[in-house]
Amino acid sequence: MLKGERVTLRGIRRDDLPKLCEFNNDLAVELAGGGDPPIPQSLERLQAEFDQNAAKGGRDGTWFAIEADGKFIGQCGLVGFDIFQGVARVCELGIAIGDKEYWGRGYGRETIALLLDYAFRYWNLHRVWLRTNSRNERAIRCYQSCGFVEEGRLRGHEWYDGSYIDTLCMGILREEWEHIKKQD
Repeated sequence: MLKGERVTLRGIRRDDLPKLCEFNNDLAVELAGGGDPPIPQSLERLQAEFDQNAAKGGRDGTWFAIEADGKFIGQCGLVGFDIFQGVARVCELGIAIGDKEYWGRGYGRETIALLLDYAFRYWNLHRVWLRTNSRNERAIRCYQSCGFVEEGRLRGHEWYDGSYIDTLCMGILREEWEHIKKQD
């Protein structure tokens, strides 16, 4: 478990699934995430997928539940690791705060700070990157406040609520994170 002042990152549990299903079927939450078109998801399918993965045993990986005030409010994680050849040491960060009561109040920023600390300190990564849709100004401000910089723009890359929009690629290097940590 990773603990911040207000946020705890822990493994996703089966009792989180009804709330996760609610988040996954909330159009505003899905549009904020960008990328794929919103697709409905039944609780039964989410539970079946969870049970199938749990039956494999082992560890939960680097995908976390976000908990605040004793409530499950979203999920986040590190995926797409390029570490096994020992060259790039890169991964992608993903985050979704599904509980809209927690939007715009610094919970995402604290979650990202915990994930970056985990990525650079414990995984010894060189770079963490993410992508977001260009209309998600709240997320872009959050990512920038955590030290991410725009590294590229895929023009007209995703269909969003009736039109094509750009996808932003943002990243942070280990030395940039270390500089931010020294200022804290």
